[in-house]
Amino acid sequence: GGKLEARRTLAQSRIDALALEREVRRLDLLAEVARRYLAIVSAMRQREIAQLDIAQRTRTVAGARRRLEAGASPESVVLTAQAMLARAELDRARAEQRLAAARQHLAALWGERAPTFEVVATDPRALPRIAGFGELADLLQRTPELAQFTGEQRIREARLQLARTAATPDLDWQVGVRRLQETDDVALVGSVSMPLGASTRAQPEIRQAQAELVSLEIEREARGLALYSTLAEAHGRFLSAQVEVDRLQRDVLPRLARAEAAAERAYRAGAISYLEWAQLQSETTNARKQQLEAALDAQRALI
Repeated sequence: GGKLEARRTLAQSRIDALALEREVRRLDLLAEVARRYLAIVSAMRQREIAQLDIAQRTRTVAGARRRLEAGASPESVVLTAQAMLARAELDRARAEQRLAAARQHLAALWGERAPTFEVVATDPRALPRIAGFGELADLLQRTPELAQFTGEQRIREARLQLARTAATPDLDWQVGVRRLQETDDVALVGSVSMPLGASTRAQPEIRQAQAELVSLEIEREARGLALYSTLAEAHGRFLSAQVEVDRLQRDVLPRLARAEAAAERAYRAGAISYLEWAQLQSETTNARKQQLEAALDAQRALI
């Protein structure tokens, strides 16, 4: 009844499905490597922002001390400036600790316990131009996640074929030679047996295989919709973050830099208070952090 060929087809379908599963795991591993590398880049950029903030706060402390020596401001201003400097130094120390942990986390992927490698300091704000949503949606049909359903369909079709072959009864035959002791004769003996009701017994398994084949199409459609929704969300996140990074780089940060420089000159001339200058410094640092976080969010969406 074709049982041997059906078993071979089922075995080959399972072997083919392993290749797709391996590809899925490979992509998952690449994504995890990218996320851990991005964590290192994030810590490095946070350290740079903290270093710029330290440079700003150091100038503030120096300016406040000169104003104190000239009798133009109270000691509390110097102490406040020093506290803000200490906070900036704390941010740098925290970033360095995150960098060390992120390096260790990345090295753990290949079993290294004492990482000695150096990481290239890339700029996460350099975001690429990506294809349109429609073009990316068309690529979903070739993803391993959906290709796995094609392999699984072959497996279930092979199971159905194997279940159908069970409806054909197996003939069992025997042939042998028997010696009759009483008459000293030799006889040729043969027998053929065929089980009854094989078709009836095979029907439940056939119906189960058919139901599994039908349910697979529903599962594939659900997975396709889930992937489509994920792509839409990631695509929107990337474009939104890209706009934020560009606008901060082009419009916000340059104006804040000029305002902070003007505030420093005004403070040294006694035209503004320490709080106004410190507020502008905080705004500049916060804008840099906001831009970095938007860039990292875009990179995560790309992954």
